This record gives sequence, C-alpha cells and structure tokens, in this order.
Amino acid sequence: MLERVADLDARFDELNRLLADPDVLADHRRMQEIARERSQLEPIIAIYREYLAARQGLEEARSLANDADTDVREMAHEESVQLEADMVRLEQDLKFALLPKDPADDRNVIVEIRAGTGGDEAGLFASDLFGMYQRYAERRGWKVEIMDSSANEAGGYREIVFELQGQGAYSRLKFESGVHRVQRVPATEQQGRIHTSTATVAVMPEVDEVDVDINWDDVRIDIYHSGGAGGQNVNKVATAVRMTHNPTGIVVICQDERSQAKNRAKAEAHLRAKLYTLEREKQDAEQSALRRSQVGSGDRSEKIRTYNYPQDRITDHRIGLTVHGIPRVMDGDLDPLIEAVSAEDQARLLATVA
Repeated sequence: MLERVADLDARFDELNRLLADPDVLADHRRMQEIARERSQLEPIIAIYREYLAARQGLEEARSLANDADTDVREMAHEESVQLEADMVRLEQDLKFALLPKDPADDRNVIVEIRAGTGGDEAGLFASDLFGMYQRYAERRGWKVEIMDSSANEAGGYREIVFELQGQGAYSRLKFESGVHRVQRVPATEQQGRIHTSTATVAVMPEVDEVDVDINWDDVRIDIYHSGGAGGQNVNKVATAVRMTHNPTGIVVICQDERSQAKNRAKAEAHLRAKLYTLEREKQDAEQSALRRSQVGSGDRSEKIRTYNYPQDRITDHRIGLTVHGIPRVMDGDLDPLIEAVSAEDQARLLATVA
C-alpha cells in the first residue's frame, strides 16, 4: 500500500508542476482535468505525508532508547508509544482514503422527483420530499434552484426538477435515488383509511463539457411559452426551452426562469446530467460484479424507503434500518439515514480490498 501511495505522491508533485506551466494554464480544459486530479489526490497525500513525518519521528525517538540520560530515555519511550499509535491510525486512514472514489462525489446535483402510484396523494408526497431535500440543503448551506415543475390539482407536484449547489452534494445524496413509499391517511380521506403512495427520486451529478460532449446536431431544441398562472411575461415572451436528444429519446424542459438564455443553460445542464448518468448505468451493467456500490442500484424501480406515518417509522429496505421521528426527518434531518447507507457502502467496499 505504501509503495502505491509513494507513486501517488510523485504524481501529486508532478501535477503541481503542471499547474504552474504556462502552456497548461493556457489550455482551459487540460487545466481543469489536472486540477480535478490534484484535488482528488490531495487528501490522500496529506495523510501520507503525516504518516512519513510520524515514521521519521519514531526513528528519531528510537535512536534515543539507549541514551545515558534516564529522563531522555523515558521521554523517547513515551514518544515512541504515541507515534506507533499514530502510525497505526494513519495507515487505517490511508486504507479508507484509497477506497475507490466516485469521481462525481464533489459535484452539485440535479434531482428529479415524480409522483408515482396514489393519485393526488402521490403528488403531495412528492411535494413533501422536495421540502425535505430543500430543508436538508438549507441546513448544509447549499443553494436550491428549481429548474422545472408541474403541479397537480391538490397542490402537490406531478414532477419537480431542481438543482442543489454545494460541496459534496452528490456524495451525500447519491443513495436517495429510487422509489420512496409513504403509508398514511391522506388529507382528503374522509374515513381515516391508510393509503399507500409512491414517488420516484433520481439524483444525478451535474457535469460539464469535459465529462459529456454533446453533438448538438442530435438535439432538437424547442422554444415556447411557459405554462402556469399567466401574466404579461407568459403571454408576450416565449422563454421555456425543451431539448430532445434524438439518439436516446431523453427530453428535458426548463421554464422556471423568465430569461430564455437562463432556461437554455439549465436545460443543457439537465441534459448533460442525464446523459452522464445513462453512461454510468451502462458501465455498472457491464461490470456488475465490480459495481461502485452494492447498497442500491439507483434504479427508479427499486423501492428504497418506506415512511409509515401511523407508526412514526421510516424503514430503509436496502440495509434493514428502521428509525423513528418522521417529522424530524421531513424537516431535513436526513444525516442519520444518509450516513447509515454510506457506512454500509463503505464497509462493502472495504471487504473487497485485497
């Protein structure tokens, strides 16, 4: 392991030199790629160099083990014990740091929530899920931007697409993709019967041109008037943008902004994210035995969580976890659920490390 990290350390120094090279600085795409690789290596190298310092300190402390001065020998012994413990801890930290890292972990995310089975109640649940993620984002200081939405008659959402901008957003939310199921008495239920409804969530990392190169000859772009409550802007200016990627059939719409240019930029970001996610899914299917994660496939057809309101219970079916306190979770306190699933994923990855 240490030999491998030593090679990474040499690569890190090389990347630093490249980032000071005028030719690299003049090539924006190459500079982005190098900076991204350096950023991924930096936490590993920090641990490794701390380990090297501890090892050097241990060698120096051991050299004093036979010193004529009793106080020096005792001090050297105490320091050796501490440094040995530090090295064990740092070796474990290195092992975790070297686990396969999802290159998208630090990205912003685009989230799609769609009402599933359950009629108007499913739309209300979709709205509740959006509120849950919105409040979670607020707790972490992330920015929330709605890209597209379609309301139902009951005040919920048939679907809503939004962006969460914040450090590590994808690493925190990537296991939220799938079917979320709710069991509760709908507000419209007169006889107090419990209904079961669902909503699907898709979490996609936001990507740029370096990651996805779109052939715009394959994309049909339509500009039209936004739907909604009306108003002068809606009636006079066509600002909504719909992009159709012909080879895949993917369609994205953005109509939330009053500017056509802003809607177009958001629609393009959404399309890139969907194409990137589609390619990742293909790679996962081709390498099923070496999947990035065995906790969940991220497939929208996979039931991942049930919110049982009468029993105030949330169950994550992937890891068999049950927690109580639905109001707290719906208010954005998602970390206990997120961290439990992430820990399971990490444990599975560690088990595969030779």
